Amino acid sequence: MGKRGKIGIVGGGVAGVTAALTAAGAGLETVLFERNASLIGGPPFCHLHAGGNLYREISDAQCVTLLRQSIEFARLYPFAVDKRPTVIAVPVDDGGRPEDLLSRLAMLRQHYARLVDEDSANAVLGAPDDYFTLFDEHRLAKAAKGAGNDRLPESPDGWMAPLARRLNKELVRFPLILVQEYGLNLFRLSAGAKLLLGRMSGVDLRLGTRVRRVRRQGKGFLVGTDRDEVYVDYLVNAAGFRTGEIDNMLGLTPRRMVEFKAAYTAWWKNRERYWPEVIFHGRRGTPKGMGQFTPYAGGYVQLHGMTREITLFDDGLVASTAHDAFPKLPDRLRERIIKGWSADEVARRTGRAIAHVARFLPDFNEAKVGGPPLFGAQQIPGDDPTLRVAEVAFDAPRYARCEIVKVSSVTDMARALRERFVQEGWIHEKGDNTKNHDLFEAFKEEEISREAEKIAGERGFPLAMSRRMVADTI
Repeated sequence: MGKRGKIGIVGGGVAGVTAALTAAGAGLETVLFERNASLIGGPPFCHLHAGGNLYREISDAQCVTLLRQSIEFARLYPFAVDKRPTVIAVPVDDGGRPEDLLSRLAMLRQHYARLVDEDSANAVLGAPDDYFTLFDEHRLAKAAKGAGNDRLPESPDGWMAPLARRLNKELVRFPLILVQEYGLNLFRLSAGAKLLLGRMSGVDLRLGTRVRRVRRQGKGFLVGTDRDEVYVDYLVNAAGFRTGEIDNMLGLTPRRMVEFKAAYTAWWKNRERYWPEVIFHGRRGTPKGMGQFTPYAGGYVQLHGMTREITLFDDGLVASTAHDAFPKLPDRLRERIIKGWSADEVARRTGRAIAHVARFLPDFNEAKVGGPPLFGAQQIPGDDPTLRVAEVAFDAPRYARCEIVKVSSVTDMARALRERFVQEGWIHEKGDNTKNHDLFEAFKEEEISREAEKIAGERGFPLAMSRRMVADTI
């Protein structure tokens, strides 16, 4: 084995962090450039898509891939997982039927069982037989009579109890489906990533550093910032929706789209402590688009409404051109990414999000604005806006472009990168950095919690949102 390469990574989101862990974990010198003051910002994520049951429109093959990737992601970043289930509800005016989901769920349960048989450590979603549970009207009524849930629920019925007591049952079709798609905490993932990279040898973590120029030099690249230029043997473009800027610098023009999206923070004073996430299906882009109720600790809730008045935006989906790899969002949306939102706009859109969900949970009308929105622009490779599974592309020598749509896809991205490093002769094939890293063993829960609270506070969010609703140890 010859000289080991130096890996440069542009972007400190989930893809960039995972690329850095992969490279540094294999013993390669690694430099990570992130323009912001902390890692992992950008588009909101809150959900481990362990089967993709939010998305009726995607293929079974994508759902199977999301299930496997989500299991691997939970094993890679266990400290970011909030172990509470998700309820799928189909409204009576939606046009779909719960029965349409059952064959897919049964297939996913069988696939999960096979993964657990292959490796018992894959049982991160609980027992395969419990992957999903159906609630008809009778079982839901029985669940509603259960005890208050100040204590952690120990059964599907216990998790369903608060929803059963609050739901307008006349507006949904039965059965409701409770599925083991867990939550993800962005602030804890950011905190754990910083702690992990800070303890790894050979990592040069450059926060608050913007990449201004990239050019070829020999077999590698010169990466220029406001401070200096750094030579790297291999370049990983993990710049999120800005990956097109780096492509432009290198004369590459792949097709891609960028979509601006937002989720909203509400506080529900009278919410029970333990809630499942709740998805009310709906046709994207219509006034009755999908509603998403994602609970956090302390009575906080993150809300999506897949309408143009809430999560989606007019002119918010833009595409690259034959001459420009960087899709251009309208100025008003770019301004929000750079400077943030006005208080009036936060109040207006959060209010709409609350009303959207309160159609089904009438008591939720009493919720208030709980903090700033989580927002950003998401890149989608190609020209299919429904794509949910993508990982990485290699369009030039010693150059990788990370193209994840869902955060769990970083595990396949990491494998593909490792294979490239093997081909370069820098590392041996043996090893897999998509499993728990040895450094996790040195973590203390207090360290992650303290760092996560700090990051949430610096970003202006309630500190409670940095805490898992289901608190346990690593």
